[in-house]
Amino acid sequence: MSSFALGAGVTAATIAAGYQSMAPTGQWYGPTFIGLKPGSTQLALTYDDGPNDPHTLRLLEVLAKHNVRATFFLIGRFVKQRPDIVQELVRAGHVVGNHTFSHPNLIFASADQTRTELRNCEQVLTEAVGEHSRLFRPPFGGRRPVTLRIARELGLQTVMWNVTGWDWRGKPADYIEGKVKKQIRGGDVILFHDGGHKALGADRSQTVIATDRIIAGYKSEGYEFVTIPKMMEQQAISSQQSAVS
Repeated sequence: MSSFALGAGVTAATIAAGYQSMAPTGQWYGPTFIGLKPGSTQLALTYDDGPNDPHTLRLLEVLAKHNVRATFFLIGRFVKQRPDIVQELVRAGHVVGNHTFSHPNLIFASADQTRTELRNCEQVLTEAVGEHSRLFRPPFGGRRPVTLRIARELGLQTVMWNVTGWDWRGKPADYIEGKVKKQIRGGDVILFHDGGHKALGADRSQTVIATDRIIAGYKSEGYEFVTIPKMMEQQAISSQQSAVS
């Protein structure tokens, strides 16, 4: 093999590895939950970077109007500042999960830093609401094998997504809704944001509007909106049925 071909192969492998470290559906570095097989009538709404005043609370109103439960991946330092919002989420029947304490990109974090980020977020969530889910979503979707290994050691299950509305860009609700509709196949985990990782107070008003429209539209088509744990239960049932047949 020529040195050129060898170099090209190394470059391609490096690019592929980098892609897999950020790609939400990538599974090279270990299994993560990304939803059900296409064709399912279940959809899961997930929200990152909260709690955030006032938009997390406005989302609560929209979700209550439609009788829908969602999954919120929360930043620990914001939980520490606004445990009251987290308590409202749990009281309303929503699921809360770990989105690290300070929202670093874990691709660049050491093993010790990763472990500290996850443990500190778990601690403040427990202080705020007591027992909660064992779900974890890495900030920016960034992870390495060590990231997933540490999560497993701490009893956490990593959840990614396969549909996103790109709502963190501050686009209008029409744009967000259009992006989601192009990707939905059924059985999807949808990524939205109720906050911003830099500070409390990020404007997520367009996410709230888009959420209202998406729920109404897909419910009218016969879809059911569920939490991530509920979707995981369905996956386990389907796997058992497949094994028996």
